[in-house]
Amino acid sequence: MRVVAGVELSAHHGDNEVHILALHVERVEWLESRLEQFRLARGIRAARIVDRLRELGTDISLQSVLETAGPGSIGRPHIASVLISSGIVRDSREAFDRFLAAGRPAFVEKERLEVRDAIDLSHEAGAIAVWAHPGSGGVRARLEPLIELGLDGVEVRHPSHGREDMARLGTLANHFSLLESGGSDWHGAAEGPRVLGCMNVPVEWLYRHDAVRAARAARLEMR
Repeated sequence: MRVVAGVELSAHHGDNEVHILALHVERVEWLESRLEQFRLARGIRAARIVDRLRELGTDISLQSVLETAGPGSIGRPHIASVLISSGIVRDSREAFDRFLAAGRPAFVEKERLEVRDAIDLSHEAGAIAVWAHPGSGGVRARLEPLIELGLDGVEVRHPSHGREDMARLGTLANHFSLLESGGSDWHGAAEGPRVLGCMNVPVEWLYRHDAVRAARAARLEMR
């Protein structure tokens, strides 16, 4: 089994949130040191969200959220899990709809990372930069500016993508000679739709990643 080192970065482009996948990370320790700054910011954000939830009358603690997150990067899904286990909401969807989604009473804006910086960070780590799960927003008008910023590819296959999304994204990737990727976007849930291994991703896409990375490395050696 081949393991591809990667990370998903939440970034912004104008008023839009864009998730960037850094795939095939080579400088892992270098990238880890930079991600630590983001983790610290996420911890501060989580504490502020918990404070708001307590002001709204929910009896949850930051400690329970930290225990749920474990050693990983803390985020709203962990807070949602605590709300579920405490019997405050029935499921993750209700947690976000009532409290955690943008515009809801416990929402706290995260520290902004611009898409340009996320793409540059990916490249500096030796990775390719892929637009993650663009869904219905994955249209030419939004894709072209990201390509100008250095985007390498687009995630075509994802549990949230319908056939129309996958067909459109595949066509755009082919037109702009972008790399294609796919994945389950699994976050540890026991049930679907995002279950580990649920997406059938062609191995040929992986070979194209390898070819582009090899060509990029060769160009750098010639400088």
